[in-house]
Amino acid sequence: MFSTKRSAKSLLGLVALFLGELRDGLTMINMQSAFLISSKLYSEKQVGVMFFVFGMSQFLFQTPAGYIMDSSDRKVALLAGAALTTTALTLLSALTAKEYGENIVWMVLLKFIQGGATALIPPGLNSITQGIVGSTGMTHQVADNEMKNHFGTAIIVLSGSLIAFYTYPNIGLLFIVSPIACAGVVFFLLRINPDDIDHDAARGLTSGADADETDYDYQLADESKQSKEQVKPSISTETNFTAATSPIELLKNKTLLVFTVICFLFHMSNGTVLPLVMQTLAIGGDNPRVGFLLSGMCIIVAQIFMVGSAKVCGDYSGHWGRKKLFLIGMFSVPLRCLILYALIGVKNGYEADGNAAPLALGIIILSTQVFDGVGAGVFGTMYILVTSDIAAGTGRFSLTLGVTSAAMSIGGTVSGYLGQALAQDLGYQTAFMMLCILSLVPALAYTILMPETLAIENVDHSVKNMEVSVMEKTAQNEEKQIV
Repeated sequence: MFSTKRSAKSLLGLVALFLGELRDGLTMINMQSAFLISSKLYSEKQVGVMFFVFGMSQFLFQTPAGYIMDSSDRKVALLAGAALTTTALTLLSALTAKEYGENIVWMVLLKFIQGGATALIPPGLNSITQGIVGSTGMTHQVADNEMKNHFGTAIIVLSGSLIAFYTYPNIGLLFIVSPIACAGVVFFLLRINPDDIDHDAARGLTSGADADETDYDYQLADESKQSKEQVKPSISTETNFTAATSPIELLKNKTLLVFTVICFLFHMSNGTVLPLVMQTLAIGGDNPRVGFLLSGMCIIVAQIFMVGSAKVCGDYSGHWGRKKLFLIGMFSVPLRCLILYALIGVKNGYEADGNAAPLALGIIILSTQVFDGVGAGVFGTMYILVTSDIAAGTGRFSLTLGVTSAAMSIGGTVSGYLGQALAQDLGYQTAFMMLCILSLVPALAYTILMPETLAIENVDHSVKNMEVSVMEKTAQNEEKQIV
C-alpha cells in the first residue's frame, strides 16, 4: 500500500504540473485580456466586464462545488470533467471573439459558464490531495503541488508567448497550449488508483495518514521498517470523528469568517494588478510583438518565483507557523504597487514628450513581477494550509475551501472591473496607487485579527522528541558497528 500511495503522490504532482493555467482559469483569462485588447481591439471596460462575470460565476458556484466534492466519491471524474470543460470554453472564446467586442454578450456567457466549471478545480485537486496524504501530510504535498503548478504554468505561458511573438498579429493560435495541458491533466489523473483516496480524510473527517506521511518526514539511512516505526513522530494521526460538522456550525467559526473577509480583500486589491501590468507592456511602444512577448513574460517571471515561494512555505510553515509567512506575502503587494506607480510615472513622462518608452524601462516594469511571485505564491500555498487548519476535524474541508475560494473569486471579480475602470478613466498610474492603498487593508487585518492557526508549540515539541529519538538510534547503530 505504501508503494501505491507514493505512486499516487507522484501522479498528483504531474496533475498539478499540467493543470497550470487550467487550475483557476485566470492565467488564460489574463492572456485573453492582452489578446482581446491588442489583437481584437477590446476596451479595458469590456475586458473588465468579462472578468467580472467570470468571477461572479466562480463566486456563485464555489461553495456548492466544495459541498459536491465533500459529498462525492467520484472526485477524479469531476476534476477531469472540469478541466475538459474549461479547456473547451477557452478555445471557443479565442475562436469566436470579434473585433471591438461586437459579440460581447456571447463572450460574457462563455465566461459565466467557464467560471462555474473552474469552481470545481481547487476543491477537487485539494480534496484528492488530502484524501491521499491525509491532513498531516498536507503542508509538504500542497507545497509540492503548488511548485509543480507554477512551473507548469511558466512552461505553458512561455510556449504561448513565443507562439504569439512569431504569429503576430494573428496570435489566436497561442491558445493551442490549453488542450495540450488538458490532455496531460486527464492522462495522469485517470492513472490515480481510486482506492488510494480516503474520502473521509479528503473531507477532513479523519486525519487519514500514516506517520510516515506527516509534515515532518525525517529520513533514516539504512533503517529497517521496524526501527523506523520506533522513531515515528509523536504527532497523533489516530483522531477519528464520527460525524461531520453541520454547514451552519461551520459558518459560525469566527476565525473562518475573519479569514474569508481577508481573502476577499486581498484578491480585490491584487487580482487586477497582473492584467494591468500585462496591458501596460502590450499596449503602445514601437514594436507590438516585443510588447506582447514582455506581456506574456509577466506570468512566467511570477510563476518562477512562485515555485520558490511554495517551497519556502512547504519547508518552513510547519516550523515557523502560518502567520509569519502569510504576512510576508501580503505586504509584498502594496510594495509592488508603489514601485509600479513610480515606474508608470516615468513611462508617462516619455510618452508625454512624444517618445516611446525605452525597452529597458519595460524590462524594469517586468521585473516587478518578482513581487507577484512572492505575494501570490505565498498566498496560493498558505490559504490552502490555513483552510485545512481551520477545517481540521469538521469533515467539511472542501466546503470550507469552497467558502474561502468563493471570497477570493468575488474579490477578484470586483478587482477585475475596478482595476480596468480605473485604468481607462483615471490612467494606469492612478490605478496602481489606489490598489497600493487597498492592499494595505488585508495585510493589516491579518496582522491584527488572525491568530496562528497551526498548533506550533505542540508540533515543535513533537519534532524535538523525534529528533532526539533519531539521534539516539543513530548512536546505537554506530556503537554496534564499532563492536
